[in-house]
Amino acid sequence: MHRNLRTFLDELRSAGELVEVDAPVDPKLEVAEIHRRVIAAGGPAILFRNPKGARFPLVMNLFGNARRVEMGFGRHGQNFLKKLVHTVETIVPPTFQKVWEARDLAAAAFKVGMRRKTHGPVLEVRNRSASLDDLPIITSWPEDGGPFITWPLVYTQHPEDGRHNLGMYRMQAHDSEHLGLHFQIHKGCGYHLMEAERLEKPFPVTCFLGGPPALIASAIAPLPENVPELLLASLLQDAPLKLAQAGDNAHPFVAECEFAIHGYALPKERWPEGPFGDHYGYYSLQHEYPVMKVREIAHRRDAIYPATVVGKPRQEDFFLGDFLQELLSPLFPLVMPTVRDLWSYGETGYHSLAGAVVKDRYPREAMVSAFRILGEGQLSLTKFLLMTDGNVDLKDFTGTLEYVLARTDFATDLHVIGCTSMDTLDYAGPKVNEGSKGFLMGLGDPIRDLPGQFRGELPAGFENAEVFCRGCLVVDGPDYANEPGAARRLVESKALDDWPLVILVDDAKTATATEARFLWSTFTRFEPAADIHARSGEIRRNHISYGGPVAIDSRMKPGYPDELFCDEDTSATVTQRWKEYFPGGGVEMGNSDVGHLDD
Repeated sequence: MHRNLRTFLDELRSAGELVEVDAPVDPKLEVAEIHRRVIAAGGPAILFRNPKGARFPLVMNLFGNARRVEMGFGRHGQNFLKKLVHTVETIVPPTFQKVWEARDLAAAAFKVGMRRKTHGPVLEVRNRSASLDDLPIITSWPEDGGPFITWPLVYTQHPEDGRHNLGMYRMQAHDSEHLGLHFQIHKGCGYHLMEAERLEKPFPVTCFLGGPPALIASAIAPLPENVPELLLASLLQDAPLKLAQAGDNAHPFVAECEFAIHGYALPKERWPEGPFGDHYGYYSLQHEYPVMKVREIAHRRDAIYPATVVGKPRQEDFFLGDFLQELLSPLFPLVMPTVRDLWSYGETGYHSLAGAVVKDRYPREAMVSAFRILGEGQLSLTKFLLMTDGNVDLKDFTGTLEYVLARTDFATDLHVIGCTSMDTLDYAGPKVNEGSKGFLMGLGDPIRDLPGQFRGELPAGFENAEVFCRGCLVVDGPDYANEPGAARRLVESKALDDWPLVILVDDAKTATATEARFLWSTFTRFEPAADIHARSGEIRRNHISYGGPVAIDSRMKPGYPDELFCDEDTSATVTQRWKEYFPGGGVEMGNSDVGHLDD
């Protein structure tokens, strides 16, 4: 597989998956809108040769479809993990035949690791007086707090034992020599910094840009805390990962990277960071975060700066997220034996909703799986979980929801857990990092027939009802500011007696236009403890026993961040210049306001 960005770009170019733009373009807003329109139309990767005010070219949309993801990563990693799991499950008791059949697995494992050298392409130019202003760092959305590095591969080491972490944490360029560190509470680099500050030790930070595509995948993979990301990168590329020791710097650099930005976190300093338009499709707001001072920028002589844009799904992070789920899926039954399958829905930002197929061999065994999933690494950020023991395809969300609704007994199968942590980027909770979780089980045989048409009369103030799927009705409601308790009034309506699940939204027709719209509109705008309402509920044995129908209030609420839209001036500029960017034609202009939500 590809050892660096260059060979990947060569393959994209030869496959017709890369277009080059010679026209000068502005890294502030303009390139991001070009990117969004191209990816919305399913278009190619883009190499901008002349970003204004920068010394380096800019490449975007590298992983904007499933084909390019497979070109970047191949199938080796997934095949290796499948065979590894099969071997672990079958090699006991060992026989000569079983060991012989696993010989290629052992050979592949010997390739995994790091190879250290004193030189590498990333060290061709080393500049301790370099300025971040030389880089085409992009500003993606009109309300963003400034330019952000959006493909940062942030490398840190534990201050005591030296264990490394490689994560992807956006980095705001505060000025020419300071970068924000968006270290979230549940991520490895954040733990490292916290420990360094406790010990009052200097804390070096290195940001890699570009390099082997496998490096990007390993940085965002939901690995257990102590699993080294660099080993996963080596596994994915089927070769040792080359590291170059950069003289007196505290960290080795990944040799094949385009850039390595090295510096130190300012001890116990926090600077305002954000806002930033993120992958939920809304702005994350300004908060205090750590900051690093840049000491050195090392790079290839002809370095290419990579960037991405996040926003409403599906963007590049969606295609990468689904690839990583496929990659790691063979491990789920090994790590969590009662979980047969697991899938998080990228249209909800991944953490907002997941589905699981679990074993339920004795009464309430499914509860074991629920707590295991909600307590496992980054899966612990899951806000809501749908569970069943049936043979369903979790990627078919509509089919999965119908299967669960036909079987769930809200009195015993709906559980809401209050006072928990929540994803930093999810503002549906009462405050940042705090909220609740929930899970709904649908096990065994069906207990109800699901309605597929609505012929009833809605209560006053509710304008329209649309059927999303059998058993799930989506209803327009009054603005939340005018009637916060509308969901509770809605579930009292006798017209909804046959509907187990009702979703209250601002625009039912839009929310049900596609499955992607439904997922995004419903699950990014609700918090289980605040927004699940049942017709009845009583405490039995310290458990809330719900009586249906159950409503989820997914209206936009006061305090929620704004939805992401391009500003009018940038939109007009990109529309006017489209043929200048792509004089040869062949690059379609999609609708950046909706992404792939209406596909």
